[in-house]
Amino acid sequence: MATLYHQVWIKTERENLYEAITTQNGIGSWWDKPTVVESDDGLMLEFSPGAEHGVLRMKVLDMTQGQRVEWECISTHPENSPAFAWTSTHIVFEITENEKLTILDFRHTGWDEKSKYLGFCNFAWGVALQKLKDFCESQSS
Repeated sequence: MATLYHQVWIKTERENLYEAITTQNGIGSWWDKPTVVESDDGLMLEFSPGAEHGVLRMKVLDMTQGQRVEWECISTHPENSPAFAWTSTHIVFEITENEKLTILDFRHTGWDEKSKYLGFCNFAWGVALQKLKDFCESQSS
């Protein structure tokens, strides 16, 4: 299995980044605005990236304050959608700091390395994570 990986250095406080990846308004500022759903199975995020993809559903597996967030993609999609390759994959955000920056280690794990969407989605995550960086840095004073 393959892992999409990006490391992003951000001029922001750890808590600003954590809020940007854990709240509806935060996520909606750099990616698709999610709907947050509480269920018997726990917290779910639902995104609507477009009619051709259907609804993207993520189960929140971990939210360690200021340190780590993990989602599991539990939705299924048509084979002609890049989201098809996401089913059963995990998205992990890990946050650390050095003396000047907050560092995000982003991993999207569990990919079929032969997926025709691997490169496309890796690029799309790079674009989205640049938007996350820009948003966080615009919120810092």
